[in-house]
Amino acid sequence: MLSEPFNIGNLTIKNRLIAAPMAGISDLPFRSLCYKYGAGLAFSEMFLANSQIWHTEQSKQKLANSQELGIKAVQIIGSDPDEMAKTAILNMKSGAELIDINMGCPAKKVNKNLAGSALLQYPKLVERILMSVVQAVDVPVTLKIRTGWNKANKNCLEIAQIAQKCGIKAITIHGRTRECLFKGFAEYDSIRQIKQYISIPVIANGDIIDPEKAEEVFQYTKADAIMIGRGALGRPWIFEDIAFYLQYGKFKSEKSIDEIKTIVLLHLKALHQYYGEKKGLQIARKHVIWYTQNYAGSDHFRRLFSVIDNANQQFDALEAFFQEIKF
Repeated sequence: MLSEPFNIGNLTIKNRLIAAPMAGISDLPFRSLCYKYGAGLAFSEMFLANSQIWHTEQSKQKLANSQELGIKAVQIIGSDPDEMAKTAILNMKSGAELIDINMGCPAKKVNKNLAGSALLQYPKLVERILMSVVQAVDVPVTLKIRTGWNKANKNCLEIAQIAQKCGIKAITIHGRTRECLFKGFAEYDSIRQIKQYISIPVIANGDIIDPEKAEEVFQYTKADAIMIGRGALGRPWIFEDIAFYLQYGKFKSEKSIDEIKTIVLLHLKALHQYYGEKKGLQIARKHVIWYTQNYAGSDHFRRLFSVIDNANQQFDALEAFFQEIKF
């Protein structure tokens, strides 16, 4: 069952529902909500293996935080084995209890630097990076990949076997190639196959957006856990919805307008406190789009909200929006 604990190395994860690392999204305020609403583990957004930018405020905010509600898990990304090892050490010394290596990001600006999913084309380099990071730190190291660079070169099983040999403690597979980006539908046959051939925990990822899909993917792949990314945008309580569905065989009651309003306002307050008003305003806008996109007639509100340049006005606008929805 997804509600049961499992181990990644010496860490016990309280359940098998994991919040994905998403660039520009998986900050401390968002992770805190995921933990609060049932995630067993929530990864930070990717931390660049580039020592020249570690002094920046943006990099400092991606380090492990003492206010983390759950296990402090930081994802790192890069292509140089030595730099990746140094990055892992920096994060471990800053409090990270788990290091995840990103070899799944499909973004062009990442891939052109031979990072993210571009590394899947070079298994020997993958092995060097994994060995370098695993040997550098005393905390569990995990890996996130796609099924391959393109459909003609799906080598996820080979990469998974290399990962296990190198001492990686768990592997997450997104059921698409880099070529697929986020188009079409994720496939789970590759994840199911990998689970049959390796002994470390396998985490299934891709298109898990509701409780029914979560159960389907978990049962079909036989994975040890599932990872949810886009399904949690504007709905960080999806983790408790999935857990309820699997325990009782029915959907949890939808949250009331008042409950959702409370969550959104608390999220905005946390963003403004964490980033300061200027950056908090900007980041709040995209989250509000996700929170409100399924309400009829919300397009006009979102356009207005996108130009508000004052924190108090953002709160007032949301209060008015949810009051109107309610009645």
